[in-house]
Amino acid sequence: MSLFREGGGSGLLTRTQLMALLRNRDLTNVLFSENAEDEGILSHWGIRRRRQPKDPNRFPKVPSEEGLQLMRAGAFGTNDYELRMRKHIARRMLERELGVGDDEERRRNGDLITQAMIPGTRTEQIIHYDDPVYSGQFSDDGNFFYSCCQDFKVRMYDTSNPYNWKHYKTVSYPWGQWTLTDASLSPDNRWLAYTSIQSMVSIAPTDPNDTGDPYTLELDDGRGRPTQWGWRNRGGFGIWSIRFSGDGRELVAGTSSNSLVVYDIESRQVLHHVDGHDDHVNAVCFADKSSPHVLYSGSDDATIKVWDRRSMGDGREAGAFVGHIEGLTYIDSKGDGRYILSNGKDQSMKLWDLRMVMSTNRFRETEPAQYSNTSGFDYRRELYDDEDWDVHPHDNSVVTFRGHKVLRTLIRCHFSPPSATNSRYVYSGSADGKAYIWNMDATLAGKIDVKKATMGTRRVDRHTRLYFEEPTGWGTCVRDASWHPSAPVMVGKWLLLLRS
Repeated sequence: MSLFREGGGSGLLTRTQLMALLRNRDLTNVLFSENAEDEGILSHWGIRRRRQPKDPNRFPKVPSEEGLQLMRAGAFGTNDYELRMRKHIARRMLERELGVGDDEERRRNGDLITQAMIPGTRTEQIIHYDDPVYSGQFSDDGNFFYSCCQDFKVRMYDTSNPYNWKHYKTVSYPWGQWTLTDASLSPDNRWLAYTSIQSMVSIAPTDPNDTGDPYTLELDDGRGRPTQWGWRNRGGFGIWSIRFSGDGRELVAGTSSNSLVVYDIESRQVLHHVDGHDDHVNAVCFADKSSPHVLYSGSDDATIKVWDRRSMGDGREAGAFVGHIEGLTYIDSKGDGRYILSNGKDQSMKLWDLRMVMSTNRFRETEPAQYSNTSGFDYRRELYDDEDWDVHPHDNSVVTFRGHKVLRTLIRCHFSPPSATNSRYVYSGSADGKAYIWNMDATLAGKIDVKKATMGTRRVDRHTRLYFEEPTGWGTCVRDASWHPSAPVMVGKWLLLLRS
């Protein structure tokens, strides 16, 4: 049977394609247009012509030779590559108790034991909300955890005992649109900044004894370009990402107006409003926790840009990274001023080295837009077709990680904590209900099945069915994950789950 009245293409649509069509407000144009076979229309709704198959060997090799070199060089934790026979963790723990070896050997043995303790499959605690949890992180000392929920509330927990959480405070965002998009702790852990698809930032004290209301900072100085969100929000843009600077004096935001905003908290003034990208800026972060000068931005235009705070006035980036062929969902800095991690809608996570950044002139010569976002893929409602993936001709990333699902929402990724693991691993949430953990050579170090662990743990009613039910039954999505700084504990978010 053929769904189209005209044209040569025929055959049954997949369930995903049919649902995409039914969601279209202008279904008639798609079904009965004389140009219904036009690739632009079809690809927009997830229906694409058959193409010549691409080289199956085009995908990055695993293990990655570049990643192996990083591991052997000690840039990401201690290694035991020179040993002819690697020791099991039980043997290492015995040697630690017996004090075998000199000081350097004992230190190294202790590091290898700690690095081996990655979170497993056993569930310690499940906290159910009635709405999805969009993000949440531990403080650097592990004594505090916050969660940002679609009900526009931020819940704060005392996690000084990582296996026995105590909720102590909830704050709200009164002008929320759709969800809370992001949050950031100040360097001293005293303040939490959180946002929605509005131009205002709420700042709340984390002290349990401070019962004062959050206060509001307006980041719209009137210089932002109009956006698709402008008619619904109080300002001209919404905020997708927010971060405190290393000294706690400034905030940087990524916006729906394709811009970055740098805001001085003390003077309550916008210092810079830079139209830095060609699409939404979904993520921002600073390169070094101890310095407020260098920051990164990741966008739906599939690029990461590097900015020097001291020269942002001219609106020109200091450099760029290219390699993703679909938009970015998140970026995370290792905090050492050198390495950065990104998640992309091309179902890839990438590691970058600041020393390999592309100069501004070179970046503009490459015309990056011609290599990205060409498939018409909509990550919110479609499955990704691997035939759309190809190597970016100017890719300047170091390692590419694959296997997870960056679908439905802006999935986040992170470096593992330096104190617990020496940042030996990288990890990401996934739309298939799992959290994935990789070694730096792109091999899989572990996988936590949140969907399986939470199956049957709550009643699915008319409201929660929207978020937690799939055609095959119970379903969930791990949008974000947080690894405890000093314990083998990971928290997965969409619903809140504690793993060890």
